[in-house]
Amino acid sequence: MEQASWVPASVDLDRPSTARMYDYYLGGSHNFAVDREAAKAVEHVFPGMSGAARSLRTFLRRSVRYLLDQGIDQFLDLGSGIPTVGNVHEIAQAANPAARVVYVDIEPVAVAHSTAILSANPLATAIQADLRDPASVLENEDVRRLLDFDRPIGVLMVAVLHFVPDSDDPHGAIARYRDALVPGSFLAISHATVEGVQVDAEQDTARVQDVYKRTESPLIFRDRAEVAKLFDGFEVVEPGVVPLSEWRRDSDDAYTSAYVGVGRKV
Repeated sequence: MEQASWVPASVDLDRPSTARMYDYYLGGSHNFAVDREAAKAVEHVFPGMSGAARSLRTFLRRSVRYLLDQGIDQFLDLGSGIPTVGNVHEIAQAANPAARVVYVDIEPVAVAHSTAILSANPLATAIQADLRDPASVLENEDVRRLLDFDRPIGVLMVAVLHFVPDSDDPHGAIARYRDALVPGSFLAISHATVEGVQVDAEQDTARVQDVYKRTESPLIFRDRAEVAKLFDGFEVVEPGVVPLSEWRRDSDDAYTSAYVGVGRKV
């Protein structure tokens, strides 16, 4: 298959990518046939995945606006994915033109497209790094150039930690980011769950996980207690760790198969 000019040479066009599947769910154009095939296989089991992706996007918007209201003007978006309408820099800089944003993703297409979009924006950038390796993020020159770690920062982990298994120690990675932040910083998380979802918890969940095993990031569902544990060291703000539709709802969004929350470092 001949690669388009915007596709980095390192991209494997024969293997689906979670970032590109998410782009497909959101109606984006930076995905390939292999991604669409995998995404449709998930939709066959869980109809409405496109709506679910859009709902997760609404939490991104609501959480960024909440952090702006708390005085946060710099953001570290970990596992940011392929940029689409309503990305963090658009939301933040519309409210505060001086807001700074660093996007971090391991997916080459996500970083290449983000870099192109941000080429004329001196207050936002994208780097290719693995959020599971905090040192590669926190010691990156562009991260240090744009973000002032002596001031509060909003760290975003939206729709990404369900791709980090316990064997990769997500708690340890989050602790490393937490320790790099000053008090008054925030952490926002959204995470997939099957609690309360009307599916065959054993058969259907396994079928979806089998699809994601074809990607570089197997899918891990966690329950409410497990998601709450990810906020260790943070004071979770009201209304707590709740289904997505219950977190400062500002629309008719009724999607519930994700837990979300925002925590403040004290």
